[in-house]
Amino acid sequence: MSDWTPSDYLAFADERARPARDLLMQVPLVAARRVFDLGCGPGNATALLVKRFPGAAITGIDNSPAMLEAARKACPGAAFAAGDLARWMPDGEPDLIFSNAAFHWVPDHLGALERLARCLPGGGVLAVQMPDNLMEPSHRLMQEAAAQGPWAGKLSDAASTREVLPEPARYYARLKTCFRRIDIWHTIYNHPLRGVDGIVSWLMTTGLRPWLAPLDKDERVAYLTRYRELLRDAYPEQADGMVLLRFPRLFLVGVR
Repeated sequence: MSDWTPSDYLAFADERARPARDLLMQVPLVAARRVFDLGCGPGNATALLVKRFPGAAITGIDNSPAMLEAARKACPGAAFAAGDLARWMPDGEPDLIFSNAAFHWVPDHLGALERLARCLPGGGVLAVQMPDNLMEPSHRLMQEAAAQGPWAGKLSDAASTREVLPEPARYYARLKTCFRRIDIWHTIYNHPLRGVDGIVSWLMTTGLRPWLAPLDKDERVAYLTRYRELLRDAYPEQADGMVLLRFPRLFLVGVR
């Protein structure tokens, strides 16, 4: 896929920052010396960490050059570096490893989280949030639209870029031995958006990327036209013209 587009991603900055704020509120640290923000994107969550832990050495890690460039401009109070979350390990012992909406893209993310948990010192915290929305109409209909056009062959592998998240019990069973305390929960957000075009605008920068990347310009237009048609049946407009995008997210906070 092509690189991410930070300006488009930040079109819904407030909505995307809310889960990061909710996750950070559950981090039971009064102070921290070393903090990592994994999958930092354009630095919107990193800025929350800088504010929460003034004086800490905070580093954002991402594999997108465009996102890292945007983050450096937006959050001068932190350092930023390129890294692949599937293999990344900290140098030394961090007090907090934080990740907002990134590990759902990582193959075998449970294994990656277990590896990171074991590198924490006593009292260190792993705090992670991931979208858990592949079974929502917004995402099921991406696959349905893919099967209904001449582009079906090109999109046969698009669904493999993400897997449905395991049940909370799987996280608990795999990670409990790493932590003296672990909390796992879901929060469902209902985002008011301006019609189905609002849903498409939101997802163009995230969930739709694997479905659009293999298509040429004309195919993308045709695919999105079909996708919008399917969305209209699944997301009826409210009296004010808005639709509600139901968005479940999984949260995990472990204390070593």
